[in-house]
Amino acid sequence: MKNFSKEILALLVIVFLSVNATCQEKASSATDSSSKVEKKDKKKKKKKKYKLPKIDLSHWSVTTPELNKKGGAMNVEPPEILNYATDDRLIPYMYNDSVNGALVFYSFPSNATTANTKYTRCELREQMVPGDNDKNWTFADGAYMKGKLAMEDISKDSDGKYHKAIIMQIHGRLTDEQRDLIGQKDNNAPPILKIYWQNGKVRVKTKKLKNISATDEELLDKHAWDDDDGFTFKQEVGFSKFILEVKISEGKMVVILNKNEYAVYEDVNMRRWGIFENYFKAGNYFQSRDEGSYAKVKYYELEVKH
Repeated sequence: MKNFSKEILALLVIVFLSVNATCQEKASSATDSSSKVEKKDKKKKKKKKYKLPKIDLSHWSVTTPELNKKGGAMNVEPPEILNYATDDRLIPYMYNDSVNGALVFYSFPSNATTANTKYTRCELREQMVPGDNDKNWTFADGAYMKGKLAMEDISKDSDGKYHKAIIMQIHGRLTDEQRDLIGQKDNNAPPILKIYWQNGKVRVKTKKLKNISATDEELLDKHAWDDDDGFTFKQEVGFSKFILEVKISEGKMVVILNKNEYAVYEDVNMRRWGIFENYFKAGNYFQSRDEGSYAKVKYYELEVKH
């Protein structure tokens, strides 16, 4: 009887030890699994905290709504623009939204206006040669710009309607020879393309000749050109992300919204515009002088090809 009791006791001890070892193994496995999940969650959280925009600023300068020492609009060129995240001149107007991975351009009415306009901007200006505005491109050269962007926030006027902002441009430029030929004091020429965010939609404006028979010298004068009636894409973008593409070739300009709506310009105006040099602009050229008005435009991606 005693031997039988000892056998039962030994069996119970073996069972207890076996169950205990299994429980420890499961607990260890659960702890390891939990630890792995926590590490993955931490990695995900870290990735979400530090998203950066896909924008190479090495070929862009920027103009802001702040006055420089000479009393004009502040302009920062490469390589200084690459330090925008720590540059006190730029931090208030051009900064990262690291949660969404965007570059924010903030503008409002100030005294920091540029030549030939009453409006202020926080806007990039293409520089094919960093730090040099004299090297530009023609329609015959061809050009392409693509941006993924969104209107983050914009004020309303006294009637409750949103203000508007120019979010992309192609600006014309006279060569030094053309400038001297017509006796103009600077190299400024009209913008052949302005793309607006207006009432939640994308609107395109371009130029047309007042007289299609004008001589080459006559059409160098900005007064030879007039605004067209404009074109508004059907799709409403509101405050959501959208993609804009601009394709330039000799005598032709195409603007594409979200890869499914097209505005095509291929006529005598585009052909004759070929006499000008051009450069791309992108950002927030705010179109209001109302007190307290403002706009914030976010760019997630921006690329240019030639």
